[in-house]
Amino acid sequence: MFSMKVDFNRLSITGHELEFIQQAIDSGHLQGGGKFLAKCESAISDIVGATSLMTTSCTTALDMIALLLDIKEGDEIIVPSYTFVSSINPFVLRGAKPVFCDSRADTLNIDETKIENLITDKTKAIVAVHYAGVACEMDTIMAIAKRRKIAVVEDTAQGLYAYYKGKHLGTFGELGAISFHSTKNVIAGEGGALICNNPNFIDRANFVREKGTNRIHFINGKIDKYTWVDYGSSYIPSELITAFLSAQLMCAKKFTDARIASWNYYYDNLSELEREGKIRLCKVPNGCKHNAHIFWATTDSAETTKSLLQYLKSKQIGATQHYAPLHNCPMAKKLGCADISLPVAETFAKTMFRLPIYSTITPDEQDYVIKAIFDFFKK
Repeated sequence: MFSMKVDFNRLSITGHELEFIQQAIDSGHLQGGGKFLAKCESAISDIVGATSLMTTSCTTALDMIALLLDIKEGDEIIVPSYTFVSSINPFVLRGAKPVFCDSRADTLNIDETKIENLITDKTKAIVAVHYAGVACEMDTIMAIAKRRKIAVVEDTAQGLYAYYKGKHLGTFGELGAISFHSTKNVIAGEGGALICNNPNFIDRANFVREKGTNRIHFINGKIDKYTWVDYGSSYIPSELITAFLSAQLMCAKKFTDARIASWNYYYDNLSELEREGKIRLCKVPNGCKHNAHIFWATTDSAETTKSLLQYLKSKQIGATQHYAPLHNCPMAKKLGCADISLPVAETFAKTMFRLPIYSTITPDEQDYVIKAIFDFFKK
């Protein structure tokens, strides 16, 4: 019987990564703040349409956001339960309490219709996490935030080259964060970027990123020596990371287009199973232009999904599930925010499965995955 191995994830490499890393080494400047950092920040800013500052990860970009918003003990942060822990950890580290919101059933994004009822006089921010590179319903979220005078933070870890009504994700709220982790569409191993949509944050963001110093003013010739002026840490990536990312950004649109073609191929070829009621496919609402970061679907039960994943594994297909809802995790119990029911997040955590997708996946590999799924449901 015909068989092949289809990895869940595979790195997309341009061929220029080692060349640029060698250039960084030859320059003798491996610490942050070199020419490759400048190239990356310029490229990312051009893509998203807002000032972007490179960071060591998306998590540290969110750490910076918590500092920039002056999050403190007693503040409350509304966040979807169905997300990665980095969406809330930076705020919890500053003493804030998570207020978990359920997800929409079509996108797994935060359910914007449930946000307002969670707001109290302690609410400091809403974290909009754009799951799978599909936009949250930003018009509604921004209207709520404006009316209630609450900051909006966009966790755009998965959202490079993804848009809502023509505007890049991460550019609606005051601040956003992007990831270049090896699991993302465009990678640097680790690495991230802070998006500053409010110009009032830019100067202070540079201070926070440079260990709380005003070194940026020294570099720009505004002062003759720099000093400690704010909270901060070492959030600037090395030239090795930005050299690698510079090569990746040259092909970012190409990688995205290839993933979208593969995403569409899955969708078109699995739609028959959805019509038969065997699975339910992920959806992209009108006005959203996604980047095909994830292709996910659900079955009718946790048992069916578990059996399907086991079957795909037996065929050497790297399918998997995703997040455990944060309100069900041990840390939520420790923080006193676990005693809630969020049925959509809880159900999808058990019934959802993700399929292999990357810019270099071939039609033959996808056909093999698709056939295996059809064969499972014919058993």
